[in-house]
Amino acid sequence: MNNTYFVTGTDTDAGKTLATSALLCAARQRQLTTLGLKPIASGSEATPSGLRNRDALALQAQSVPLVDYSTVNPWAFAPAIAPHLAALEAGAALNVASVTQALSDTFSNTPRDLTLIEGAGGWRVPLNEEEDFSDLPRALGLPVILVVGLKLGCLNHARLTAEAIVADGVTLAGWVGSVVDPAFARDSARFAANVALLKRALPAPCLGLIPHLAQADAATAQRFIFLDALLSPAAQEPTP
Repeated sequence: MNNTYFVTGTDTDAGKTLATSALLCAARQRQLTTLGLKPIASGSEATPSGLRNRDALALQAQSVPLVDYSTVNPWAFAPAIAPHLAALEAGAALNVASVTQALSDTFSNTPRDLTLIEGAGGWRVPLNEEEDFSDLPRALGLPVILVVGLKLGCLNHARLTAEAIVADGVTLAGWVGSVVDPAFARDSARFAANVALLKRALPAPCLGLIPHLAQADAATAQRFIFLDALLSPAAQEPTP
């Protein structure tokens, strides 16, 4: 599964969806085929077509050729709570075996130049009472992209998360910084010092630093993404 990555964050609201959408959009700018997946999503709204999650819709919009919503988000839950609790309340069984099987089928049926699977919250968010979201990339053998929510406390959160990823035997392929607190970046010298420490401390290349955007959309954010460090040479050119 070349150029398929699992995306996690330092916390909830770290900017995972914006960063994931921006990476996919940057690939689209190169005329590469893309697929964004959010297999499990809580906090979904009822629509005439069924439950729809805003983050999953954002990833669907960056998937080219277009795919059905059910491909992007097969498990959607209404309450905006921890996914394992939302699944429990809905009477649904979430486990690594069923989710990885669904993802494997999608990989086989929908090959793309770049495929990104967005998790939920951070690295240790529970999938059920016994398994975590972190077990998904481990089971699938996928490298991980870490989205660092740039705010006070991010140095600790980023370093601990990176250490946990590596300790779990998973490859950290790169990280994206996303300014979630504009005050954190207000002092340019201090902000630069924080970013410099992250670049030294995290054992993977920086794939981009997304500022706090007045218009936080993929097309704007992709201008701050550096894709070359992520893609293998074979994927630098679009599929014929």
